[in-house]
Amino acid sequence: MREIGNQIGTSFWQNAIGEHGLDSDATADAVRSGVLGRLFRPDSYVVDPSGYGAAKCWPRGYYGTEAEFLDRVLDAVRREAEGCDCLQGFQMAHSLGGGTGSGLGTLLLSRLRDEFPDRTMATFSILPSASVSEALVEPYNAVLAINQLIEYSDATFCIDNEALYNMSQRTSKKLPPPPPSSTNTYDEMTHLASAIMSGITTPFRFPGQLNSDLRKMTANMVPFPRLHFLVAGSRPLLMNGDGHPTTNNPIFGLEHTRELFDPANLAIASGVRNGRYLACSAIFRGEAAVVMREVRDQLLELDINISSSSRSSTNNWIIPRNVQTTWCPVPPCGGTSASSATLVGNSTVVRGVFGRFEEQFASLFRRKAYVWGYASHLMDEMEFVEAQANVLDLMEEYRRCEEDGASSCRDDDDKAVAY
Repeated sequence: MREIGNQIGTSFWQNAIGEHGLDSDATADAVRSGVLGRLFRPDSYVVDPSGYGAAKCWPRGYYGTEAEFLDRVLDAVRREAEGCDCLQGFQMAHSLGGGTGSGLGTLLLSRLRDEFPDRTMATFSILPSASVSEALVEPYNAVLAINQLIEYSDATFCIDNEALYNMSQRTSKKLPPPPPSSTNTYDEMTHLASAIMSGITTPFRFPGQLNSDLRKMTANMVPFPRLHFLVAGSRPLLMNGDGHPTTNNPIFGLEHTRELFDPANLAIASGVRNGRYLACSAIFRGEAAVVMREVRDQLLELDINISSSSRSSTNNWIIPRNVQTTWCPVPPCGGTSASSATLVGNSTVVRGVFGRFEEQFASLFRRKAYVWGYASHLMDEMEFVEAQANVLDLMEEYRRCEEDGASSCRDDDDKAVAY
């Protein structure tokens, strides 16, 4: 939401326009005056009249949002929901580092959960990184937002700024060292994130073999309710002539399928190198992936090899053979490749990112740094403690699942339900 969410959302919709063959001519304020101007109804744009957002402060977005403004947002959502033939759920793109995406984003998510309790709530959450950070309080915002996502989200697709930056450096070799603030330096990172979003949502937008929808993907990928933080990855990325990422061709071969599971190709920078998968889904696009038997054989062979490997293997299964495949003949839009592959996985490596946030959070909170700025926006200091404890509990659940297998995850889930 706001800057990062709007930028990635805009890039994603530009991809979607090209893939669906829609008219992208603009009418007449950032998104509204850009190429997406005619894609949405005018009354669907809801803009904060102050124009200041939440100023990198989670409680300013969560507690400081005026009731009238939030009601306008919810009215716009209701109008869109009423126009749906079969509403499956909601998808939201937001950043966890700022105040608007983390604060207002999670507030909106909680209100949507109250109004649509039987619909799936999915988020594309951009995780902050000290490598590209411009605000010292981002660990506060991230931990406070994750605390809310644990409660109100059904599936959170984690896209880490640090991983995006590393991927951009490897593929384009163009990015200079990150300046204190920049608006155009990280266009490649935005395109990488939108390409991953486009790959994940392909089964929702196009017909295809073994296709799935939002609810089915969530049911397959999240065997335990609290462990719903998903990682995503793509085939090794190259830059086309315009400097935008594209996938290499072709995707056939076991070594290419294995590359999907390479930590270097995941949009998450985790220090955990021996994570294990609870579930994963491989989404193939383009004519090069037309022989699904070969794809299934490759994944089966990969599954057998990984499952029979040692516990220390980077890719090891907690729930064996919990792999889904999808193929869509529509190639990705833009770039020079006629095919692409996207991986969505529920992996314990995500606890490494949470550990990074928690460590930074603890370092700040130990000195009570900037706490006064949060307390001035109606936030109690105990909320810091509760959010940190909840994230630590989540990390411990992932660790137990990684070390002891699915039975420990199930036991933790039963205890949570009983509580």
